[in-house]
Amino acid sequence: FMCAHLPNQVLESISLIDTPGILSGAKQRVCRGYDFPAVLQWFAERVDLIILLFDAHKLEISDEFSEAIRALKGNEDKIRVVLNKADMVETQQLMRVYGALMWSLGKVFNTPEVLRVYIGSFWSEPLLISDNRRLFELEEQDLFTDIQNLPRNSALRKLNDLVKRARLVRVHAHIISHLKKDMPSVFGKENKKKQLINKLPVIFAKIQLEHHISPGDFPDCEKMQELLMVHDFTKFHGLKPRMMDILDEMLTTDIAKLMPLLRQEEIEDPDQVVQGGAFDGTRNGPFVEGAAEGAYEGMDDEEWVVTKDKSKYDEIFYNLSPMDGKLSGTKAKNWMVTTKLPNSVLGKIWKLSDVDRDGMLDDEEFALASHLIEVKLEGHGLPSDLPRHLVPPSKRRQKGSAE
Repeated sequence: FMCAHLPNQVLESISLIDTPGILSGAKQRVCRGYDFPAVLQWFAERVDLIILLFDAHKLEISDEFSEAIRALKGNEDKIRVVLNKADMVETQQLMRVYGALMWSLGKVFNTPEVLRVYIGSFWSEPLLISDNRRLFELEEQDLFTDIQNLPRNSALRKLNDLVKRARLVRVHAHIISHLKKDMPSVFGKENKKKQLINKLPVIFAKIQLEHHISPGDFPDCEKMQELLMVHDFTKFHGLKPRMMDILDEMLTTDIAKLMPLLRQEEIEDPDQVVQGGAFDGTRNGPFVEGAAEGAYEGMDDEEWVVTKDKSKYDEIFYNLSPMDGKLSGTKAKNWMVTTKLPNSVLGKIWKLSDVDRDGMLDDEEFALASHLIEVKLEGHGLPSDLPRHLVPPSKRRQKGSAE
């Protein structure tokens, strides 16, 4: 293997491992000289994310690639699929390619859950066919978010791996103890060993029922049979109840105590995400997702963006019979709940709209609340703080002086 150590901000948070491309069977044996699927399996057990790359214009899953993918079995939760260079095909063809990819992957993985497939063109070249530019941007954001959250999710994954290994240890202890107990003390050891290995699926089922163990905790039966061939069953250790109790205590109690610590770590370091490089490029300036939409519409306009619909909002406002030019919280609430938005959302809109914090809404604040309600109903998010361009004109000087 060839490795490189580069000074890059992205690499401060994650390590990238790029495996060589898949070769034909003959070329693989000549060029590699090692068991490539076995190497993939070794890496798959230790990494946090596995990305499979496919080109939309030349989709192909060869027998060799299928074998390599099968080496990832048991790590399906880590696998993401990227359908790259999707700008090289028309929309109709892209739909066909996507369907063919899902069908092919379904045959290889044979799992009930569908793998997450990101569609886009992850390179720096101009888009050949730009019809699906919006889709590519959204898919890129989702993939980058997935990768950026790796450091935050790493501790949780390690904890899950610890639980998985602990359960596997418990199962192995029961299997080894069962095999030792059934071995004769003097004669016929070799024949009995072969019988037990052949009956291993039955032994698995018996242990599962007797100790109420999930089938998913058991190792691969065929691989276990292969490994047991070289071992002397008489040298196996019997089950130690005290150690099994300690293991069960760890799974039921100790692991549960670790979960709040992970949550506390996330609260103390909320910015624990991958940064730098292309990740920063997707969040800069007007290219940030939704920069000119929803609550951020009208950022560059001199006129207050709410003005264009204010006459409509004013009609509603005065029909609600304001007192001294203001609506009480009760009257405003009775109208706001008719939008069928949840109270948590309406409460956030109220907080953003009641600029002067007097517990009431004047006509501009009511128009702002109505605008934010429409923004939310259109499927956009709400800002955590009111952007400067949304502050009502009559409140801007007042807000500026307070700041």
